[in-house]
Amino acid sequence: MHNKKNLILEIQDLSLAFPKTLYQSTSLRDSFINVLSGKRILDNDQHVVLNKLNLNIWSGDRVGILAKNGTGKSTLCRCISGYYKPRDGIIKRYGLIRALFESSLAFYPELSGRENMKILAEIFYDYKTDNLQEIIEESIIFSELNESIDAPLKTYSKGMQLRLSLSLLSALSTDLLILDEVFDGADEFFRKKLATRVRNLIDSSSSVILVSHQESQIMEICNRVLVMKDGQFIFDGDPLTAFEVYRSGETGF
Repeated sequence: MHNKKNLILEIQDLSLAFPKTLYQSTSLRDSFINVLSGKRILDNDQHVVLNKLNLNIWSGDRVGILAKNGTGKSTLCRCISGYYKPRDGIIKRYGLIRALFESSLAFYPELSGRENMKILAEIFYDYKTDNLQEIIEESIIFSELNESIDAPLKTYSKGMQLRLSLSLLSALSTDLLILDEVFDGADEFFRKKLATRVRNLIDSSSSVILVSHQESQIMEICNRVLVMKDGQFIFDGDPLTAFEVYRSGETGF
């Protein structure tokens, strides 16, 4: 039976909506900022992305999320990670969370890859550690960006930016590891190399959330799968049954 000490994540009645139209008396830029900050929508014309979700994740859980694109799975991951502020509900985090998303993280295009990696490290490894520089150097070597690491980030392709960010963010294990289509956009050689590193990261992290469209990947890694539809969970259980539920409703998803 689970007990409180190994509860990693607790979500209660989580909801999030994005406006279909602009906020009153705001620019497009301000509208986007207001959504991320959780400001109330001033009209009733809104798209509910997450609808009163409840979820507990415990140490040892390897949780897959199955859903069609646009049904809220990535939005949920961003809420858990703190990128989005929910409209309603509570998210309680009982440990360190690290998220690897499919999109690269580019902060300062005028700065070099090395300088951006240092900024990333200070943000995502903000607990006390004596070996931060060692982590950065190991990540640079793993990325194989070579002399490009000292070139401005604005000269990087998307694939190179992915190498930089994913090499660093996959360097250390964590209490809750979130993987959201992390291999998309990476070249074939780096994808294979990263897969081995991520597999080790999964094994050493306390709990995992995996968003993937690859059935083999979910079956290999996950011991629990959530099926989402219209911003809600319609199934939470073993992987085999989850895929049966997902396929049985595919035409309606």
